[in-house]
This record gives sequence, structure tokens and C-alpha cells, in this order.
Amino acid sequence: QVQLVESGGGLVQTGGSLRLSCAASGRTFNMATMGWFRQAPGKERDFVSAISWSARSTRSPYYADSVKGRFTISRDNAKNTMYLQMNSLNPADTAVYYCAASRGGLRTGESTYDYWGQGTQVTVSS
Repeated sequence: QVQLVESGGGLVQTGGSLRLSCAASGRTFNMATMGWFRQAPGKERDFVSAISWSARSTRSPYYADSVKGRFTISRDNAKNTMYLQMNSLNPADTAVYYCAASRGGLRTGESTYDYWGQGTQVTVSS
């Protein structure tokens, strides 16, 4: 099993920035991909970004069109932690953000992820 714990959410004004963290523990050697999803009130959970977990990977991360150029995903394998730097936030980014891990290759489908964190709330005020 892999345990994932998100942190870094909060309240920010439009145009502001936040950095989310996802700390992984347990059988992390099973992880091939880590990703971020988000769920706004009354909506389905959507893909945000994903990154290959291996430090040797040369594959570029994936981003949803709605966050390209504003969000940056990264990882620190030594700390077993993934990050999501979010800039130029706007109210449409308000959601619960979930960290997820997959045993498979780089992918965007929610159903392809095996492990999930509990989520962290991000609220962007106008």
C-alpha cells in the first residue's frame, strides 16, 4: 500500500499563488506515475497534472489545458514528495485537490490511479 498526504491548500485572492505538496509513504517503489486531480463543488473530479515518478524518466509532465502555463508539477524523489506550484489563480480553480499515484505509466484517467490522498481545499476569492 501507498499512503498519500496532501498539504498546502488554503484561501488566496485572484492572481495569487499556492504550492501544494503530496507526501508519499509505504510501498512507494510501486509508483510509476503521480498526479493531481481536483473536484469543484457539484462537479466531477478532473485531471490537473501528472508526472512520471522515476528520477530517470525523461517524459514531460501532462497538464490539463485549463492549467497549462499557470501550474507546474514537480517531484523530489529523495523526500518522496510531489508538488504543484499554482500561479495566476482564479475562482475557477477553487476545488478540493487530490494527490494520486498509479502503478502504470504516465496517464490522465482517474480510474487508472491506484492510490489517493484525502484532498486539500483550495479557495480562490474574487
